[in-house]
Amino acid sequence: MHPRDILLADKLNEECGVFGIFDQEGLAVQEITYYGLYALQHRGQESAGIAVADGHTIRYHKARGLVPEVFNEETLGALQGGKIAIGHVRYPTYGDTSLYNAQPLVIKYKKGFLALAHNGNLVNAEMLRNELEEAGAVFQTSVDSEVIANLIARHIDEELETAIQNTMSKLKGAYALLLMTEDKLIAVRDPYGMRPLALGRIGHSYVLASESCAFDAVDAEFIRDVKPGEIIIISQDGLRSIQTPVPLKSGLCVFEFIYFARTDSTIDGVSVYTARKEAGKILAAEHPADADLVIGVPDSGTTAALGYAEASGIPFGEGLIKNRYVGRTFIKPSQAVREQGVRIKLNALRKIVKGKRIVMIDDSIVRGTTSKKIVEMLRLAGAKEVHMRISSPPVRFPCYFGIDTPTKEHLIGAKYSVEEICRIIGADSLGYLSIEGLLKTVEGSGCDFCLGCFTGEYPMAIELKDE
Repeated sequence: MHPRDILLADKLNEECGVFGIFDQEGLAVQEITYYGLYALQHRGQESAGIAVADGHTIRYHKARGLVPEVFNEETLGALQGGKIAIGHVRYPTYGDTSLYNAQPLVIKYKKGFLALAHNGNLVNAEMLRNELEEAGAVFQTSVDSEVIANLIARHIDEELETAIQNTMSKLKGAYALLLMTEDKLIAVRDPYGMRPLALGRIGHSYVLASESCAFDAVDAEFIRDVKPGEIIIISQDGLRSIQTPVPLKSGLCVFEFIYFARTDSTIDGVSVYTARKEAGKILAAEHPADADLVIGVPDSGTTAALGYAEASGIPFGEGLIKNRYVGRTFIKPSQAVREQGVRIKLNALRKIVKGKRIVMIDDSIVRGTTSKKIVEMLRLAGAKEVHMRISSPPVRFPCYFGIDTPTKEHLIGAKYSVEEICRIIGADSLGYLSIEGLLKTVEGSGCDFCLGCFTGEYPMAIELKDE
């Protein structure tokens, strides 16, 4: 474990971000993909990769590290001359940090080359992998993307679009998928729409990304979100859409709005900023506090704190400062450093919080370790009272669809009542946003949401393993 893991250990973590472009303007697709991935860095910090197609072959570069660590002028220069590109940033599940699992995954099969970049998780990946291995398939990685690639390659005698549809019928779980051949860019979103995927345009060139904030980074125009169950095929002939069958109810991950997505993104018609601010307003009504100052745990708690302050009339202040230069390191920390990990990332502003009754807004509590450290930090800085408010319901169940969550036994919300959690973290009071309040923050999306980590009810039936 390294310091970045310490800082993220008490948060739910998104697994990946994807970006793709089909050029019709003579653009440097590798550079645009680089900046698109830079904007999606929050979705994955373990590895990054870009693959480009020039009509004849696919070249790629990928490595462990942040986007600016993996790519430089030399590595990007080696990818120039392509017309299509896809890119990927990855956050792995615990213990799964091998370079061979970095994406995009590039394979050669009978009809040519195929590159894949995948965000999500298949709940039947192990079963599909076993079936493929029994049929003679050999796997180089442990990622679900290779299972998808193998299934597509099994249908080599069909048209690619048909092969993808047949593959989708076998997949169970969440996936926002970008595929690239020598001359096509293809986007696929699972039938429940669990992971986000958006379509944009730079002039006559099309771009795709996990979040709309990536379009702003490359000066692209947002067109629309890819629909659940939709396959988009982009080639020299233009854009085509194939709509596959979908269930009656969709299941977009609601944690995109609580924490995962960047605040300036819009997903399925809902502004992330507006949703978070509304969460703070509703939280103020559901759990008022007699206090002098409202502060947010940066960054995702800040917008909700603004909403809480506006609705409650309590002044907003910047009581916690974030170190924005905490990056990756392979130095193994001592136990003492591990225990002090929160202080690497956050520090309290003593002059702001001293002698005050504080309302502290955070997006969630997972294990509770970080919350306890922050409450202690505020008290040491002189805070008179610390009232903690959470802009989501208690996390009581793990996610099976591509979010890195602890097992149920490590989720503080699964083991203790709100009153007990309050005592454990040392706060004067604790209040969570209700599920009804949370759903109000995303009204107008026109889709349904996965609330599995709060309720234990998932969009699809899954075989739960013992926790």
